Amino acid sequence: MSIYGEKAVKQRRRVSMAVLLTVAVVVGFAGGRFSMMLQYPIMKEPAFRNLSYAYKEIMNRYLEGADSKALIDGAAEGMVGSLGDPYSVYLTGDRGEQYISSYEDHFVGIGVEIREEDGRFIIDKLIKSAPAEKSGLKAGDVFVSIDGTSAKGLDLTKLKELVQGKEGTTAKLTVERESSNKPLAISVVRGAVPVLTVTSKMLSDGIGEITISRFAEKTSDEFNAATEALQKKGMKSLLLDLRGNPGGLLEPTITIANRFVPKGKTIVQVVYKGETRVITHTSSQKEPWKLPIAILVDAHTASSAEVLTAALKTTAGAKVVGQKTFGKGIVQNFRQLKDGSVLKLTEAQWRSPDGQWIHKKGIVPEYAVAAPDYIQLPRLAAGLKLGIGDYGDKVQTVQSMLQVLGYAVGAGKGIYDEDTASAVRSFQASEDLPQTGAMNDKTAYRMMVKVTSKFEVEDPQLIKAVSLLQAAK
Repeated sequence: MSIYGEKAVKQRRRVSMAVLLTVAVVVGFAGGRFSMMLQYPIMKEPAFRNLSYAYKEIMNRYLEGADSKALIDGAAEGMVGSLGDPYSVYLTGDRGEQYISSYEDHFVGIGVEIREEDGRFIIDKLIKSAPAEKSGLKAGDVFVSIDGTSAKGLDLTKLKELVQGKEGTTAKLTVERESSNKPLAISVVRGAVPVLTVTSKMLSDGIGEITISRFAEKTSDEFNAATEALQKKGMKSLLLDLRGNPGGLLEPTITIANRFVPKGKTIVQVVYKGETRVITHTSSQKEPWKLPIAILVDAHTASSAEVLTAALKTTAGAKVVGQKTFGKGIVQNFRQLKDGSVLKLTEAQWRSPDGQWIHKKGIVPEYAVAAPDYIQLPRLAAGLKLGIGDYGDKVQTVQSMLQVLGYAVGAGKGIYDEDTASAVRSFQASEDLPQTGAMNDKTAYRMMVKVTSKFEVEDPQLIKAVSLLQAAK
């Protein structure tokens, strides 16, 4: 073998090794890219290049600078928004945390409901057994300061932030009380305040009324406790009020339905994309339910509330009274990401026990009973000040409330004229308020309370449901 020949072989080996290394690098890169594309399907899309290009250009060239996370969050929000589905959303960070916490059975605070009245913040209601009640605060107390910060000039949102704070910390409050000639200093340790979604009471003739405002984490526990308490009081029939209930979590809804739907009967069917997956929830009832049931519904009864209505109507003989329901027959699942963001996505439709899909159709009650028009009147917002010469929708709302309460307001619809002022003075006189003839927060609050009280007495849907239950005994 010549020296030249050996040299050539060595050169060929070096070339071969170089080629092999190059191939290995290419294959490694291609394999890595293939793996990435499997893990991130978006990379297969031609439009991904546009997204990547836009991101790079914004980060490198945008004059004001950009936050990379905000850009990516915005892209995710845009993707979900492009679906055109109002029920599918991407909620970033704090908004995602707030969404998750909205289904929890408690929040941290002191446990009061606050209303604003002529620039003052008044405790309207105390939540039973919450820190505020235990510390001696009372309904009607007016906030003067919170932890040394004056309540004067604050808006309601800021005041609530100051009052809530962190669990275990002390809120040092100063309040005015009608029965005291000087401000009172009251300390309240912030703690867990229950979020109650169920209320109950016994009506005449042994009719137990249970109202569910929405379906949250502990709603079924609350419902079972309320039902058992009414049964101990001798309940002979059940009136279930689902008016205004927007729905919520499916699991507690099914748990509640188990109490009424006969064992083995279908409660609801959940059908996923392309009917590739169908989940049929059947009742695991422990004891047969023997009492008559009536359900109150309206145009705001939706989603899980419709699931319960359909199940009880179809399989438990419940009589449905009121107005056609909202008609939301789709199911959203939500997932929380590591940074707290939430992806809520429509993934299925639900069908009633008899296979009906009520989406955009609603449930038509057996006994159609309309609610009075005045129940739809908008609330009068805090900070309201109206007098002679004012005009517009707020004036018209005031006039409508006055008419509902039996006061004549004249022909000037939407115009605050002398007839309207006279009616307001008469109302103020009946409530022992200063007779100014002008609208302020205190007058507006009393007016709304009176309208609500009138509905509670006259409620035609409730009256019809009660008559049906009385006849069913």
